[in-house]
Amino acid sequence: MNKTEIPDSFPSDPSGAFSLAVDGMGGDGAPEVVVAGLSIAAERHRDLRVLLIGDEARLQPLLAKYPRAAAVCTVWHTDVSIPMDMKPTQALRQRQSSMRLSMDAVASGRAQGVVSAGNSGAMLALAKIVIKTLPGISRPAMAAISPTVKGDVVMLDLGANVVCDWRNLVEFAVMGEAFAKSVLGLPAPTIGLLNIGSEELKGDEKLRVAAETLRESPLAAQFHGFVEGHDITAGTTDVVVTDGFTGNVALKTGEGVLKMATTLLRRVFQSSVLAKIGYLLVRPGLERMKEWLDPRRYNGAVFVGLNGVVVKSHGGTDAEGFAAAVDVAMDMVTHGFNDSIRDRLSHMGALLSGQKVAEEREVAVPVS
Repeated sequence: MNKTEIPDSFPSDPSGAFSLAVDGMGGDGAPEVVVAGLSIAAERHRDLRVLLIGDEARLQPLLAKYPRAAAVCTVWHTDVSIPMDMKPTQALRQRQSSMRLSMDAVASGRAQGVVSAGNSGAMLALAKIVIKTLPGISRPAMAAISPTVKGDVVMLDLGANVVCDWRNLVEFAVMGEAFAKSVLGLPAPTIGLLNIGSEELKGDEKLRVAAETLRESPLAAQFHGFVEGHDITAGTTDVVVTDGFTGNVALKTGEGVLKMATTLLRRVFQSSVLAKIGYLLVRPGLERMKEWLDPRRYNGAVFVGLNGVVVKSHGGTDAEGFAAAVDVAMDMVTHGFNDSIRDRLSHMGALLSGQKVAEEREVAVPVS
């Protein structure tokens, strides 16, 4: 738990703990985008109760403008915020920042989750130090949802851990499965380990050990095996597990391909009169595709493996996108995301320890 003392003046919710602590000053469009997003989210979640942290002089006029948000929000004032370009080490020293106080609220049990559109590096650093990792989890990971031809896929890690070992990958699988259950509502999500091929002998040692461990674990029936890059968008599995370096490259590549396809389509449909007529004919289908691929629907990356729900909204999102991030956080709070992880880990602890011991013994045996 957080060692920082929470002042007696900390706002309270008569119904108990707040659903979420929200950083009111994080993001390019804060605080208006944050309050407008909470107004949208309040319509979707009738039990939403928000501790909104930030500059009261700026927040109160916005709450008057958005009465739905005002009905679910309690303001905790601070005039300190974390700039988007501040280094994590500097952010850690800003103990009265809106982001830090949001983390304090979760660490103290006053709120069940935190949502911020602020500085990603600062947010991860604060989450690790203030909220801390779940027992049994060696490293938190960043997870997010992406579209596929079959539906949605959960992918992790997306950049929190550049270098991972086999145990990290197994833990990511546990957390990804719990995330898919909570947010996508899947009863038994399938899991794939991202590799350079689907054959069992492909990849390095950490991938093969992680795969063997998952095949012997309670997740064995849901473990698909190795998947390749094209399997991500094909929807081969519901969860794709990889290290943070590979995951971040895959994510940014996918975003780039989508932008390129959009640019090329625009050029094609503007190239001639016949092309413009063709656009009018296919416009309804293109609008549906645009809606399906709208990045605001997938806003809300999650730092999983922490002692609380921590959701990172894109800094440049609008109100709809911020509301989507709140949706993710509320789904995780409502469906007991962390309880699901704890339950899985309680059944896998011996397996993980046994695998590690077996590896150490194998290394200790001299080669004849």
